[in-house]
Formats: sequence, structure tokens, C-alpha cells
Amino acid sequence: MKRVTIYDVAREANVSLATVSRVINGSDVVKEATRNKVQDAITKLGYKPNAIAQGLALQRTTTIGLIIPEASFTYIGQIINGLLDVAKIYNYNVMLHTITEGITDAEKIVDVIIKSRVDGVIVYSDKMMEESIEMLNHYNIPIVMIGSIASGDSMCSVYIDVAKAIRDLCNRYIGYGVTDIAVLEDRRSRNSSKLMAQGAKQAFEANGLPWNNFISIPNEYRSTYRFVSKYFEEHKHGLVIANRDSQAMAIVNAARENGIKVPDDMEVICLIDTKYNSAMRPMISSFSIPSYDLGAVSMRVMTKMLENDRIADKEKCLSYLFTARQTTKKY
Repeated sequence: MKRVTIYDVAREANVSLATVSRVINGSDVVKEATRNKVQDAITKLGYKPNAIAQGLALQRTTTIGLIIPEASFTYIGQIINGLLDVAKIYNYNVMLHTITEGITDAEKIVDVIIKSRVDGVIVYSDKMMEESIEMLNHYNIPIVMIGSIASGDSMCSVYIDVAKAIRDLCNRYIGYGVTDIAVLEDRRSRNSSKLMAQGAKQAFEANGLPWNNFISIPNEYRSTYRFVSKYFEEHKHGLVIANRDSQAMAIVNAARENGIKVPDDMEVICLIDTKYNSAMRPMISSFSIPSYDLGAVSMRVMTKMLENDRIADKEKCLSYLFTARQTTKKY
């Protein structure tokens, strides 16, 4: 089947190529009657404008760069789905780049995709600390951060308040009389670990109690399971909070193998909920974080930035819900 071109549209509408180009690119210098003739021809012939050529005319590529870490694809997959659904509505393409620990870093990838002339960049990276965010904010291009709190002239963020989630949780448990609460380090998500520890410390300080139960995983351990299996030989807590599902599962299994009953002897909570938390036995209590919405809202914020729409809140915090399952007691 012959591909319909801009020449065919011009011939069908009996106008010049320049007029068709102006209509396609949204120019307001074309008379309404002429615009309607061109639009009718486009519809009749089924013409699809070339996004690259259209982007060159508008000095835009209709492409958004997306940067995500290689780890935790189950959780991030929902973020990507939400982002792609909104991108489709607003006719944007998404260029995906992944960050691999020890091999690539976000700053270099951002530099590469900006040089690729994308219209904006959306970044999901738990490892991007203040220095990296400050560097990104100097680019003259719209940037949306997912998961990190950041804003600037050309930067917005969409996130979950992890510190508040853990602070509220610890306050509730302290009210139950549970004061032996530990947070397990996640070396893949150091910033999340930092925020979890921050939330726990804030809750204890607000209740006039000390807190120093941040469980660091030594470098010689390649996996969480190997470490906690050894750790629970001599330690036990009233509640252990993990970041990822695989860590929570490792805690439950290692506790069981060391004669620690969950939740009778020790409760376990996972910050990020995935389908695996429900598949595990016992089912793991966790926070239902709106991962799809994180992606969808981030892409909508990006489209507003590209259209120069007013954005009332450059740091948009989404809500979460705690889901109690079998690794926590019924108080």
C-alpha cells in the first residue's frame, strides 16, 4: 500500500505544501476555511504526520527521555505504564534509559539524552542525591523527578513522603508499646533507607525515646538473606521494616529458620508493596504506594511544563495506604 505523503494532502486540498505544513504544525496564520479543507484531506487520506519532521519545524521532537534504575522493575513497571498511558494521550514518545549500579550514572545519561534533543527528561532514581539534583537543575530543559523531592526553575517532582510514612507507622507502634523497631538498610536504594531511618528517628524523638536500630548490611555480604540469616542468630526485634519485597521475604525466611515466629515474636513490614508480598506465606504487610499514579502524574506535569501551563505545586506529594497482612499483629 502506497504511503500517503504531505504532497498527496496538498493535492487533495488544492493548497500549497507550505499551507499543509502550517496546518500540521498549528500555525494560526491559516484561514479557518483553508484549515478545514486541509484537515478534511488529512482525514480522508489517512495521513499521519512524520513526528521527527514535525518536531524539527516546531523545534521540538515530541520525545521525552525517561531514566530509571535497573533494580525493582516490578514496582517501576507500574510507574512506566502510568507514564506511557499519559504520554500516548498527549502524543509524546518516550525514550527509555536504565541506570546500572557501578556501570552507568544518571548524570552522564541525562547529558546524553539532552544532547539527543528530547523535549524533557523524567528521572526515577533513588540514588540521586542533592549534588546530582543541583546539577540537573542547571539544564535549560524541563525535568521531572520521580521519588525525590526537588524543584527549580525548570524542575518539578512527584513523590511519596517516605519519612512521614515511617514516622506515622512508628508513632502508632510506640502507642502499642512496641519500642524495639529496626529499619534494614537497602543498598540498592540508599536514599529511601535514609528517609526510612529519618522517619523512625523523628517518631522516637517526638516520644522522648532514643533510636539507633538502623541495621547496616556489611559490604562482605552479597545478599540480604545471607546477612539476616546470620544476624537473627543473635538478634531479634519487635518490628523490622524493609524497603523492598525481596528483603522482607529474606527477613521472614531467616527469622523462621532461626526459630523466630512471625508475627508472634517479631513483626515485619515492607515499604513498597508488590504482588509478591501477597504471594508470600505469611503474606507481608506493606504500604500500598500508587506507583501507576507516580508515572501518570509525572508525565502530566511534564506536558504542562512543555506547554508553559501554570503549575501550582512543583513538589507534588501523593498519598499512600498501609495494608496489614499476616506479618503484623492485630492490635
